[in-house]
Amino acid sequence: LPILWCPSRCSRRPSNHRCRFLPDSVRGRGGIPEDDLSDGAWHLLILFSHNHFTMRLKDKRILITGSTTGIGKAIAQRFAREGAHVMIHGLEEDLARETSADLDGAPWHISDLSDPAVPSQLVEASIRELGGLDGLVNNAGVVTRVQPADMSLDTWDWTYAINVRAPFLLIQSALEELSRNKGRILNIGSVNAHGGESYFAAYASSKGALMALTRNLGDTLHREYGVVVNQINPGWVLTENESARKQEDGLEPNWHTKLPRIYAPAGRILAAEEIAAGAVYWLDDATGPVSGCVVELEQYPAHGRNPDKVGL
Repeated sequence: LPILWCPSRCSRRPSNHRCRFLPDSVRGRGGIPEDDLSDGAWHLLILFSHNHFTMRLKDKRILITGSTTGIGKAIAQRFAREGAHVMIHGLEEDLARETSADLDGAPWHISDLSDPAVPSQLVEASIRELGGLDGLVNNAGVVTRVQPADMSLDTWDWTYAINVRAPFLLIQSALEELSRNKGRILNIGSVNAHGGESYFAAYASSKGALMALTRNLGDTLHREYGVVVNQINPGWVLTENESARKQEDGLEPNWHTKLPRIYAPAGRILAAEEIAAGAVYWLDDATGPVSGCVVELEQYPAHGRNPDKVGL
């Protein structure tokens, strides 16, 4: 039987990253009941099924942009639990240090991807710190909310620089290394790529461009370099930034608990951790040669949905 040592009482604190490699099923959520664990300095946990201890990304070296908050941070945390070595990236050093501490001292890099010189620097730093690169997650992005008539050229260009140009330059810079390792790339888009709300002209069209880029490179890079490229398009996700935006719009702090079912059939919107769970699949070698795919992650169809209008 596989054997695993775990720090005292960590099963009662699932967020304790000293035991981040433990599946939820053995962290006081079933599998081994909390009450059956002693209060000694260490607990010896015997995992009765090797499947409970499978790390889907074991020893993979992965750069995740925009990984100090929100979806990116959740992806970094989930990937680390799956055995990956991750490079943290963001804009704020304090958040990077905090995320790194949560992940047993994962390396981090502070840089602004709107600068076209940064992607190559970030890739070089990742290869140096991780000892190579097996995967890239293009998560960093900017959500600009401006009505078309009020859109400035600077805002438009800034949105595209981060949401489209930066992912391409990161892929270009990492291509030689990823080709050597038969690497995997995951782009994080948005369901708004299919249209979006009235103030999302720049944001939605940039995510549409990213989607086209994924399909183009998912064909070309797979065929010529052995690198697969895929994309997930998250729907409405409760992140720190989304919560702050809605409160700036005048909503109450608990706005996400009062949503009509037409927007949240489950009674809530998606959690960043649920997007992260979906991201694992695309970096896992078990995915095989699947490439050039774009998949929506939402509670309802992203295409063709037409809610009932009876009584309007």
